[in-house]
Amino acid sequence: MEEYNLTRDPYNLVIAGVGGQGNVLASKILANVLVRRGLNVTIGETFGATQRGGSVMSHLRISRTGSWSLLMPKGRADTIVGLEPIEALRVLAQYGNPEVLVITNNRPVHPVGVICGEDEYPSPDEIETWLKTFSRRHWLLPATDEATRLGSAILTNIVLIGALAATGVLPIDRETFSDVIASMMPDKAGMNLQAFDLGRQMIG
Repeated sequence: MEEYNLTRDPYNLVIAGVGGQGNVLASKILANVLVRRGLNVTIGETFGATQRGGSVMSHLRISRTGSWSLLMPKGRADTIVGLEPIEALRVLAQYGNPEVLVITNNRPVHPVGVICGEDEYPSPDEIETWLKTFSRRHWLLPATDEATRLGSAILTNIVLIGALAATGVLPIDRETFSDVIASMMPDKAGMNLQAFDLGRQMIG
């Protein structure tokens, strides 16, 4: 297997979403892919007050040299993957820096305060402006729309893994992803591979 040189070591990746979106599963899939590519991955996860609907954040610290602490320092994310746009912005405010890349789903999951009319959810234009202002490059993608077109919104996380793969910042190749999915979810491997391919096609 060829050696992959990280642009930073450790390379700090954050996956952010809310409970029920498959955040933890996405981190496990990515970790398995990267370990098979010869890298070390340390995962740290934080959860909001509730399992479904609360904030969920996974820190993946990826290295060629060894293990690192579970949670990265503030301001040190290299890439942020958001399953929900406001959660991506929340992480960007804490862990972002002028060089960070952000890939995020554009479909909101409205918190209770917004549903009750007590809070206001930012407009798509506001979200786009903040992403542009506070990252080196960003992609705001209709990942849930594409996942739903395949048959299940829960595939949003896999669409975004495919998009991350297409950026080339980490060695996430189709063959290794296919092998990992076949071992983890053999009965759903075909649909997940389709979602991965859709995500790759969304990055220009």
